[in-house]
Amino acid sequence: MDALLSERGVLARPDGQRIWRLKSGDVEVGLVRENGEVIATELRVPLSDKTELVREAVEEGATLATAAEARLIDPQLGRSLTANDSGAVADQFLRTARYAGEMMGVSEAVAASYAAPPEGMPVGFKVLLALAGGGFLLYLLVSSLLEKLGG
Repeated sequence: MDALLSERGVLARPDGQRIWRLKSGDVEVGLVRENGEVIATELRVPLSDKTELVREAVEEGATLATAAEARLIDPQLGRSLTANDSGAVADQFLRTARYAGEMMGVSEAVAASYAAPPEGMPVGFKVLLALAGGGFLLYLLVSSLLEKLGG
């Protein structure tokens, strides 16, 4: 696998991480170890709201896996992939990126996912305001009736 990656221009950074420069961006290439033994090569695409890089990574990764007589696996989908699966992987990638951006606060994941706050008062506040107003009117009514009865 290392020889095939070298043929495709994968560069090693000083920190030991390897970078695969594709047309749509950079993919990090790492090793997966189990009990100190290398069991797989990992491709990591940074989270974003654009799917071009992940599609290209799946297509190129599938080509690489075929050449190495290996399998390309997406752990989130839980299955082996071919170049034709780039759409399904991109859809799952986008859902993950949106979740990371909206729920986990990872701003670099999907910066556009942060919507402007809604206009006007929140519904809960409106209900509390209505209850308080109704209570005040009831107080005035009861006070007025008690005054008429007492006077």
